[in-house]
Amino acid sequence: MSNIVFFDLETTGLDPGCHIIQLSAICGEREFNAYILPRRPISPRASELTGLTQSRGTLYRHGTPLDTVFLYDALNDFINFLSSCRPRRRTHPHRRRPVLLAAHNATRFDAPILARVLQRCSLWEDFQQVVSGFVDTLPLSRNLYDLHRYSLEFLVEYFLHKDYDAHDGLEDARILQELFDLWDPNRWDVWEVTFPTNEF
Repeated sequence: MSNIVFFDLETTGLDPGCHIIQLSAICGEREFNAYILPRRPISPRASELTGLTQSRGTLYRHGTPLDTVFLYDALNDFINFLSSCRPRRRTHPHRRRPVLLAAHNATRFDAPILARVLQRCSLWEDFQQVVSGFVDTLPLSRNLYDLHRYSLEFLVEYFLHKDYDAHDGLEDARILQELFDLWDPNRWDVWEVTFPTNEF
C-alpha cells in the first residue's frame, strides 16, 4: 500500500467557497504546517473553533500573531513535502510511488476544498504526480467500529483517552495518524474508503 500522509485544513467557514487558513500534514515523524492569510473574513464560528482571527493584514491564533505565506507558496511547498514522503519502488529504486492523503471527512470537506484551490492555482497536475488518492477516515471508523458518534474529538476520547488541541490543523493531523496506527486497518478496509484524485 502507498504511504499514507495525514492532513487537515482549517478554513474561513464551512461553505464550498471557503478559504484555507491552515494547511497541515504528517507522515511518520515528518510534519508540514503553513498558515495562509485569507482574502475573505473568517466566520465567527470558525474563529470560535480554531482561535484564528485576522486584523489589518495579520493572522492571529488566540491573539498571538502568526507568520503567513501566500496560498500558492503554501500549496507548492505542500506538494514538495508530499513528494518527499513517497516510497521508493522495489523494481525501480530511482522512481517513487505516489502517496495517499488521509483526512477525517475527506470526501465531503477537505478533499474538495484542496482540489478546488490547487486547480485554481494551476497546481493540480503537479499534485496528481505525487498523490494517487484520498482516504476518508470517517467512513473507515464507521466500518470498523459500532459507535454512536464518529467525530474526531469523540474518537480520540474513546480510543486514546486524552485531550488534545482540537481544530488546530497540525494537532488534528497528528492525532489522526495516532488513531489510524491504533486501529491498524487492513489493506481492504483502507481501499474501501479511498477515492482517486481523478474523480475531481
